[in-house]
Amino acid sequence: MTDFTPFEELLAGHAGLLSDSTHDRWVRAQSLFEDRAYREAIVLLRELVEDPGDVVHALTEVRLLLARSYYHSALLGPAIEAAREVLAADPGEAYAHLLIGRSLQRQSKREEAEPHMKLAELLGGYTA
Repeated sequence: MTDFTPFEELLAGHAGLLSDSTHDRWVRAQSLFEDRAYREAIVLLRELVEDPGDVVHALTEVRLLLARSYYHSALLGPAIEAAREVLAADPGEAYAHLLIGRSLQRQSKREEAEPHMKLAELLGGYTA
């Protein structure tokens, strides 16, 4: 993954309160994403990926939200990497294919994006 920015360094390890459970941090990360605070969500989500605690069962969801946060932050390389980690655990995850395809399209790699866009459409009904 990418190195922390100075802002992320400040938040790293402190993104959740000391008494917060892993689930509380997951809920907070979802809320930050919904509020379009993508970079702040990335900090929490990276911590959850590194130490999933009691959300191990939802680690694919954590990784997918991390990929989405990277994408919406225009961090396309990390978005692709995180989406590929999702696909390693769940090859049929249509939204991960969509994120890879759209990220590659934004990088002007249309041919490379095409198979992912086709899979996103076939598996999840997502269209280009």
